[in-house]
Order: sequence, then structure tokens, then C-alpha cells
Amino acid sequence: MIDRATVERIKDAANIVDVVSEFVTLRKSGANYKGLCPFHNEKTPSFMVSPARGTCHCFGCGKGGNAISFIMEHEQMTYPEALRWLANKYHIEIQERELSDEEKREQSERESMFIVNEWAAQYFQDLLHNHVDGVAIGLQYFRSRGIRDDIIKKFQLGYDLVDRNAFARTALQKGYNASFIEKVGICYKNDKGELIDRYAGRVIFPWIGISGKVVGFGGRKLDAATKGVQQKYVNSPDSEIYHKDRELYGLYQAKKAIAKEDRVYMVEGYTDVIAMHQCGIENVVANSGTALSVHQIHILHRFTSNITLLYDGDAAGIHAALRGTDMLLSEGMNLKVLLLPDGDDPDSFARKHTANDFRKYIEDHQTDFIQFKTDLLLKNERDPLKRSEAINSIVESISMVQNQILRDTYLHDCSQRMGIAEQTLINQMNKLIRGRRDGTGGQQSVTQQPSSANMAMATAHMSGGAFQASTKIEQMLIQAIIRFGEVVVFENVEDEDGNLCNLTLAQYVYYDLMADGLHFHDPLFNRILEEATAHATESDFKAETYFVNHEDIDISRLAIDMSIDKFHLSESQQVKDDAESLRQRVQHLLLDFRLEYLVQRLKELKQEIDASVSNPEKTKELMEEYMTKTQLRNALARKMGKNILL
Repeated sequence: MIDRATVERIKDAANIVDVVSEFVTLRKSGANYKGLCPFHNEKTPSFMVSPARGTCHCFGCGKGGNAISFIMEHEQMTYPEALRWLANKYHIEIQERELSDEEKREQSERESMFIVNEWAAQYFQDLLHNHVDGVAIGLQYFRSRGIRDDIIKKFQLGYDLVDRNAFARTALQKGYNASFIEKVGICYKNDKGELIDRYAGRVIFPWIGISGKVVGFGGRKLDAATKGVQQKYVNSPDSEIYHKDRELYGLYQAKKAIAKEDRVYMVEGYTDVIAMHQCGIENVVANSGTALSVHQIHILHRFTSNITLLYDGDAAGIHAALRGTDMLLSEGMNLKVLLLPDGDDPDSFARKHTANDFRKYIEDHQTDFIQFKTDLLLKNERDPLKRSEAINSIVESISMVQNQILRDTYLHDCSQRMGIAEQTLINQMNKLIRGRRDGTGGQQSVTQQPSSANMAMATAHMSGGAFQASTKIEQMLIQAIIRFGEVVVFENVEDEDGNLCNLTLAQYVYYDLMADGLHFHDPLFNRILEEATAHATESDFKAETYFVNHEDIDISRLAIDMSIDKFHLSESQQVKDDAESLRQRVQHLLLDFRLEYLVQRLKELKQEIDASVSNPEKTKELMEEYMTKTQLRNALARKMGKNILL
């Protein structure tokens, strides 16, 4: 358990802009920051971060929160896990007792797998630096590739012993569960049921997820006799915490540089990434020889819209450059390609050049993808059929481009380069676009999803008029309490003992409802009201700050949703909420709340009366209540200037 004082230190230290920037590229927008939402795919930024409130919110999908709830949602962590993540980020020490064996067994499978991977990464690193074979074989290999010790540490590189039982034997001795060792894929069982090390005799490249957790491993085999390298890798199999099509090697180390440079370089292998980092170019990731997935593209798009594919110039490099490119274009990425000189891959090229020289070479030689594809497919091609197929492939790629002006420019250039009428290319492109639409049942327009508060209102609307109005009123009341609960709306009010006191907005709502035995339909609303009332006398109490940072994540999320302005207005345009206007607003809402309560109760009484015809005594009792409630409703309606129609 984390003690309360430490939790408060973590909350105080957590800067919402700093935290969100770990995962999203943010740009200043007035007093706030804006970026692409990490929770749904979008091309126009609608994810707002407010440093003043310490919250973030997407106006597209409605998700957001404070620093803790953002990490919980984004990284699929529990509340304690998110606190530990933030504590680690801000170097806050957490004193926790050792978990018992029983408690370890009760840990979630996902967390247990991360724990095994974290220990395994440290185990492999320790072998590399401290075991005689690790130093003689593993470390020697890395140094033979020119990799510095600081880069070895940065990427947590390691070594695994040739003994195929060593890892499992050591892990079991340390108390790690055999089932999790197998589930993360470090070991597999042979016919005898023994745990066999998947990476024995290999140097180890840990896959570190975007949040800094070790999600998997890659192992490169070494020839122990000649110290030569066999081009053969073994990667972690898919598991609960690792899916190769959802990870990019080096992204954790590269994400800040990608955001800063507003460009990412895509290479194929581990050593390509590492060599470029050592050269001084850090905005680089690897897809490890597979085509990019939509999920990987979405992750990259959070940090930049600009990507350069960086491969060697042989047939394999050209093939790699063509994989998944249409998908990149369709997802709104600005795509360029650079094929390095024959005989060089990014690893060897980076080792021979400084960062400035490498960057200059990239700048001078990278080519727009459409131009690259045109040059590649049509160069010296004379066969009419093959030329037609190539042109069709190029037009299909152009049809994926989201920017219409850029798309038209491509078509115009291609028309001149190919000697084909521009209208012919336009017709073919439109045909391809229509074909995709028809194949998916037509394009759906992208609409903003309602926030949780709006969803509740929409649900209430479908449930009937009275319930809808009551729900809206409750939400408006609780929003006022969250945002202005500490504001004094009545001064010098006489209490039951004849003493003069001030009433805050929260206290006024609480005592007003309690006087008639009324309460909110939503238990969470009642809890918020009670807590706001209980803390109202504290001099430093600010309702919005208190509830946004509440330890109950449901209250925190609700408070954040309620505290977000629908439209971001400049300070001069914002309506000022003084005590007088707040008092009048809440008084009207409380009257509306009572009226809707009475209308709803009268409907219920009608139904009860109809159902009690066989019980005259019960019917009489209900009729008396019905008459009393009707008089109250009519009096309240007259006071509010409203007409009531039954």
C-alpha cells in the first residue's frame, strides 16, 4: 500500500502537460495545449490539456482526466500502478512492504508478466556485464559493432547463457511463477515438461513499450566458435502484454526526439536504431522487418505526421520501402523514402558518418514517396501491360492521400511525367475511391462522440420527459457544486442556535434538499454533495481541485467532465460567475428540481391508484397524497411562472 502522504506528493508533483507529452505531441493553444487524441483515431486535434486545471479532455471521444486517470486509461493500469508510474517519473520514493506469496499469486496476470519481464531484462544485463561468458561473448559482440557502453545501457542490452536451463532454474529459485515465465515467452516446455530457454546463447534486445515497461525480447544468435554473426533472430511470441504489430522497437527512447524534430525515421532492425542513436539521430524506430500495422501508424501519428522510410538500396530494401505505404498515406502521414547507397544499411552508414552529415544526406536525397514509386516502377519500362499495371498502382497510392490539394498536385505531375491525360488519371482515381467506398458499405462521416455527461443526458431523453429534465437538473446542480462548491452565496445567515454564519453553494444545496428529505438519483452525486458540504468550512478548500484530484477515479472522471468548458473562450468572452449570479442560478435549479420531483411523483401515484382499486383504504391514502402533491406542484409552478398540463 502507498501511504496517503506519498499519494499527495505524487499528485502535487504530476504536471498534466508533462505527463501527456510523454504520449502526445502538444502545441500551445491559448492558455491550453492541443494535440491528437491518443484514445481514438483523428486527423484534426481535439485533445485539449489545461495546465491551470490539471486536466485533459478530448472533445471528439470524451475521454480524458487528470494525470493519474490519464495514465490509467492510456496504459491500462490500476490506480496504484498509475501512482507508481508517476512516482518513478518524478523520482518520488515509495516505501512499500514486501508482498507475501499469497498476495503475489493474487496479482493480476498482466502485472505478473511485466514483473517477470522486468526481472529478466535485469538478469540479461547482469550476465552481459558481470558473467565471464557475457563479457567475453556478448559484450565483445556489441563492442565489435562499435556500440558504446552508454548506448548499451540506454537500450538495456543483455546476454543469455548457452545453458538452456539456466534462466528457468534461476527464475524459479527467485520465486517467479513457472506459468508466467512460459506465458511471456522467455521459455517454452519440451516433451519432458522442462522449461527451455528460448534465447540461450544470444545477445538480447529488450522491447520497451511506450510507457517504459519491458514487453518482450529479441535475441540474436552468435556463433560461439568464430564469434561470427548468423543473421537469425528470435522474438517473443504474442502474449497478453506483447503484440508485435502493436510495438515499434526504439519508440520509448525516440518519442521525445520525434516530437521535437516533428519527423520519424523508420528502419528495419535493432542495430539500425541503435547505430543511429549513437550517431546522434534519435528520432528513429524499427518495425523489425514486418509491414506497418494501423495501430503502429496511429501510435506514430500521436507524435508526428512526417515519416521517412530509411532502407538500404538493394532489392530487399526496395521491397521493404513499398510495404504498408498506402496505409501510411491513407492515415494522413506525409511520406518520404530514402534508399542508402549500395552496400550500406542505416547501421553501417551511421557508423561512418556524423549526425550532421547523416542528416544532410537524408535532406538531400530523401524523395517524396509518389515520385519514388513513379521512378521505380516506370523507369525504362516499355511493356504496355506492365506499364499500365504500374500506373494503376501509382494512382491507387495517390488516391490514399488525404490532402486533396496534394492529391491533385500528384496527379498533375504524374500526368506530365507519364504522358497521360490528367483527366484519365482523375477518372481512374475516382473509380478506385468509389470502389473502396462500395466495398465498405460507403464512407461514414466522422462525428464527434458525446462525452459521458452528454451520453447520460441522451439516455435520459429517450426515457421520457420528466426523467430527462430531472437528470439534466441534477447534472447542472452537481456541476455547480464541483466548480463553485466553496463559493459563499449567503452571508450572515442565522443557524438553529441563533448564530450568524455564511453558507457556501454546496452547503446551501445540501440543507435545502435535506429540509424536504430530497436527494439525487445518482449515488455518486449524493457523495459529492456530502463531501463538498463537509469540507466547506476549510479555508483552503477548492471544490474543483478537490474533486478533479479525488482518489475515487469515478468521482475524478466525473469532475473533469463537468469542469470542461464546451467551448474555449478568451478571458474577455467568458461569463464571470459572482456570488449573486451563482445564488440565483442555484435557486432556480432547486425550484426546477422540486417541480420535476413532484411531477414524477404524481405520475407514480396515478399508477399506484389504478393498481389499488381493490383496496379502498390504500386508495384513499394515495388519493390524499395525490391531492397534497398536486397543491404543492401548482403552488410551485405559479411561483416559477410555469403552466402545468396534466
